[in-house]
Amino acid sequence: MDIAGWLRGLDLGQHEAAFRENRIDVDVLAELDDDDLKQLGIPLGDRKRLLKAIASLGSAETSKPTSPGHSSSSADAAERRQLTVMFCD
Repeated sequence: MDIAGWLRGLDLGQHEAAFRENRIDVDVLAELDDDDLKQLGIPLGDRKRLLKAIASLGSAETSKPTSPGHSSSSADAAERRQLTVMFCD
């Protein structure tokens, strides 16, 4: 993913230079928090928009279907099965 294009897509392209100067790329994007964005000089409203967009990226990554040969860690952690319970008195 291209960070510059992603920022422009969020209508936050004016912060592209700050991300480039601080070498923020996809691999560290999910680790950014409000304090980090504040240090970059990003205003409060834009920080909130960026944090929401970063959170949605994380959920989009986990909701992607995996190929048959690869299983996700969440699929390994639990197996869901439908259960029907009937009680008769």
